[in-house]
Amino acid sequence: MEKLTTLNRIHAEKIMAVVRVETFERGSEIVEGCLAGGVSILEISYTNANAGEIIQQLSQAYGDKVLLGAGTVLDAPTARDAILRGAKFVIAPTFSAEVARLCNRYQIPYMPGCTTMTELIEALEAGADMVKAFPISNYYGPSLVKTIKTPLPYVSILSSGGVTLENVDEWVENGVDCMGVGSLLTKGSKETIAANAKALRTAVEKAK
Repeated sequence: MEKLTTLNRIHAEKIMAVVRVETFERGSEIVEGCLAGGVSILEISYTNANAGEIIQQLSQAYGDKVLLGAGTVLDAPTARDAILRGAKFVIAPTFSAEVARLCNRYQIPYMPGCTTMTELIEALEAGADMVKAFPISNYYGPSLVKTIKTPLPYVSILSSGGVTLENVDEWVENGVDCMGVGSLLTKGSKETIAANAKALRTAVEKAK
């Protein structure tokens, strides 16, 4: 049931902050800004060695106010560490059958990065719950969603890159299931992040 709750929340909110942060203090500032603007889903990237600690600290501090996941998860040991520390979903730039099995074992949504239709099908057959269109989201833009969903209308797509304040409505109208947003939701002051989050949220609600 928790897995379905997580996926339903991701599909409903449609915006995910992609966070690379080294300290809990900065992580908390980003969370506060995102929440103030109506964004409550955050991916904490394992590009930083202490990502597990940040996930655990933020989870303890904010509870259900936020939905925290782990990003840049390249192997099963990292996925298990993230899950034990409180990650509610796992994202990667690549597909790994081992990570897929582990996430399925713990009933945690897995969102691997795929570039080709062959990779995408392989990931779905292994039990991926959503496919991260990476690194092609930034290159193709919103039209990518329809390109993928024309032959595979049942696949859930997480975009990664390419979302701006000017085109977020176009992504939604093209059928994207969730959008990973980096700089707009992680750079600058808490107030700047809040303003960007609010603008994104407003655009998404209008486009639904």
